[in-house]
Amino acid sequence: MRKAKPKKRVILPDPFVNHLMYDGKKNTSYEIFYGALNVVGTKLPAEETSALEVWKKALENVTPQLEVKSRRIGGATFQVPTEIRPDRKESISMKNLILFARKRGGKSMADKLAAEILDAYNEQGGAFKRKEDMHRMAEANRAFAHFRF
Repeated sequence: MRKAKPKKRVILPDPFVNHLMYDGKKNTSYEIFYGALNVVGTKLPAEETSALEVWKKALENVTPQLEVKSRRIGGATFQVPTEIRPDRKESISMKNLILFARKRGGKSMADKLAAEILDAYNEQGGAFKRKEDMHRMAEANRAFAHFRF
């Protein structure tokens, strides 16, 4: 768009459930999410933290701070590290958590999501590895940071 900035869409209160949803089946995604939180609650009974606190900490652990964007300068394409906007950080972390939960092996989606949440809480698993890879790529291309736009 050349002239006007696009209007900011208002996201409904539960964006994680919205990312998890397929084909408008919001009730099903609520069941999956809260089922996963119940599984997380049963797996960590000794700790005094609630399942929701564990989920928030897991989401925080997989939230990237930097990403690389391709920028074409003088015929060459550089991977330029840039900071991520806060709303995009949140979106990326949720999508990565859900993506790697879907790739996991397990009985139900709730079990897979619970396992991914627990791994992210313990700073391991696919979503956490994706964040580390993004940061490593940004660090490797730090020399091109002056091309930031």
